[in-house]
Amino acid sequence: MRGVFLLADISGYTAFLQAVANAHGEQMAAMQEVPAAYPLMTSLLDGIVERLVPPFRLCKLEGDAVFAYTSDDGFELRDGSVLACMKHCYAAYRERRDKTENLMLCDCQACSLLHKLDLKFVLHHGNCVVQSIAGHEEIVGPDVTMAHLLLKNTVTNRIGRAPYALLTESATQYLEISLEGSVPHTEHYEHYPPIQSYVFTL
Repeated sequence: MRGVFLLADISGYTAFLQAVANAHGEQMAAMQEVPAAYPLMTSLLDGIVERLVPPFRLCKLEGDAVFAYTSDDGFELRDGSVLACMKHCYAAYRERRDKTENLMLCDCQACSLLHKLDLKFVLHHGNCVVQSIAGHEEIVGPDVTMAHLLLKNTVTNRIGRAPYALLTESATQYLEISLEGSVPHTEHYEHYPPIQSYVFTL
C-alpha cells in the first residue's frame, strides 16, 4: 500500500515528564497520586488527535507523538490544504497548552516548564505493509521507519528553535505542495540515501 504518514511530536515532552517525576517522585510513591502534569499532557495529545483525525487515520500514540496515516485512495488534501491542516492543529495545540498552563495548580520549577513544550510535524509519502499484531493494525516498512527517524533531525541548526513541519520531497511531490517559503533540508541516516526534504515554519 502507498500512503501518507504524519507524525506530530511534542518537543520537550520527555525532559518535562522526567523533571516532574524528579520533583514529585516522593509524593507519587507515598500517596500514589498522579501529578497534575500527567492528565494535562494527555489532554494535549487528545487535542492533536482531534485536529488530525480525520482527514488522517490514527495509527497509534507513541509516548510524545501521534502517528497517523492515510492511504493514497482516501486522501484528497493537496497543496495549501495539507499545510493548513498542520497549521490549524498547531494553533489549537498552542491554545490548549496555554489554557492548560493556567489550570496547572503546581508552580514548582518542573511543572512551570509546560509552556516550553512545542509541536513539530513530519510528513512523508511512501510504501507500507498493513499487519495485524496482537489484534491491533500496524503499518510497517522502510518508509514508515524513515518517517520516524526524521523526528530526530538537525532542523533547529537551520531555523533555530521554532515550530515547524518537515516534509519529505516525496510528500511535497505527491501532494503537489508549493515550496514557496520553505527551507530545503537534507538529513542523513544509516542504511538510507540522503533524505531530501523541506521545512515550513508554523
